[in-house]
Amino acid sequence: MENLLYQYNPWWENIVADKEIKPREKYLSVLRSYLDRKQIIILTGLRRVGKTTLMKLVLKELIEKNIDANRILYVSLDDYLLHKHSIAEIINEYRKIHKLRIEEKVFLFFDEVTYKDDFQIQLKNIYDNQNVKIFAASSSASLLRDKKASLSGRSLTVEIEPLDLDEYLYFNGITLKKRDSQLYKTYFLEYIKVGGLPENVLNPNREYLMNLVDDIIQKDITAFHGIKNHQLVRDYFTLLMERSGKQLSINKIGKILNISPDTSKRYLGYFESTYLIHLLPRWGKTNQKILSSKKIYAADLGIKYLFMGARDFGSYFENYIYLKLRNKKKLYYLYENTVEIDFYTEDKILIEAKFYSELNQKQEKLFREYPADKRIVLDSVEKISLLAEL
Repeated sequence: MENLLYQYNPWWENIVADKEIKPREKYLSVLRSYLDRKQIIILTGLRRVGKTTLMKLVLKELIEKNIDANRILYVSLDDYLLHKHSIAEIINEYRKIHKLRIEEKVFLFFDEVTYKDDFQIQLKNIYDNQNVKIFAASSSASLLRDKKASLSGRSLTVEIEPLDLDEYLYFNGITLKKRDSQLYKTYFLEYIKVGGLPENVLNPNREYLMNLVDDIIQKDITAFHGIKNHQLVRDYFTLLMERSGKQLSINKIGKILNISPDTSKRYLGYFESTYLIHLLPRWGKTNQKILSSKKIYAADLGIKYLFMGARDFGSYFENYIYLKLRNKKKLYYLYENTVEIDFYTEDKILIEAKFYSELNQKQEKLFREYPADKRIVLDSVEKISLLAEL
């Protein structure tokens, strides 16, 4: 194991990667602020969204602050060569290599932590009994949700999302001034084709996104849940993408694919747990929230474009607004007498996304008359900046 750990941690031998990495300051600032806290920091989000990169940027900053490089361990727990070893055994081997006593503080970075079945118990024991600061990353929402109970009070979760439009421009070295606002639409139409996964933004490649989707379906869904028909699950995802931005009927998808409603519901949950999709409930009484169809949104517009192509740009715009709002507000869609308004927040803000178009007469009436403390119509890319005020 020693040789493998040295491969993962070249800084132990004063080798630091000279590859320039674009920092995502909005996440780095949060992670820096957590460095002095005892809690385990769990990074989660879609595969390839940049969790590993962020951990390595934090790690690099620690070294630049003169933290002894030998006090820093990084390892990816999905490595086949480590599958027989517990997290505790890996740490013990690491401490032996550098002759570090239990009371000596170390910084531990664990990628794909949920590949260890009992990761939560192991992390709890390490947290309780050693002088450590732990960062852990995972691409599985369901595993974290189901197994994190043991870490209650001991962990903080940070969800990493794909790049938004401003970050996309930054990664491409593009700076727009206020007088250039008319260019936002042009760049937005470019952005939806590429999406917000950092590697794909820097080197756009349709095959990269297709391989990512197939990789997630194969590793995180079919193999993990023991599903033999890979193509069926892929077809299910294609149907989800075609319905993104719309109310979703899992029964209809089940009928199309000749699977039961229960199987269809289960597949939907699998995709949600991988962060490939997000679901938005309807606003209303408790029974309406529970029983009504949810709306579905793609987690990344580039992946949506892969399946939908250049049609219905209003759907992409609405999807983008949802992604901008989802972690800022408790969010629902409003549906009254067959009329729909895109978003309604728990603190009574109505928001409608219209891509260079207007509300129809029925929407206008509902938008004007429904009880709300604030009403926002986003009818252009330039107006996305209004969301910063929420």
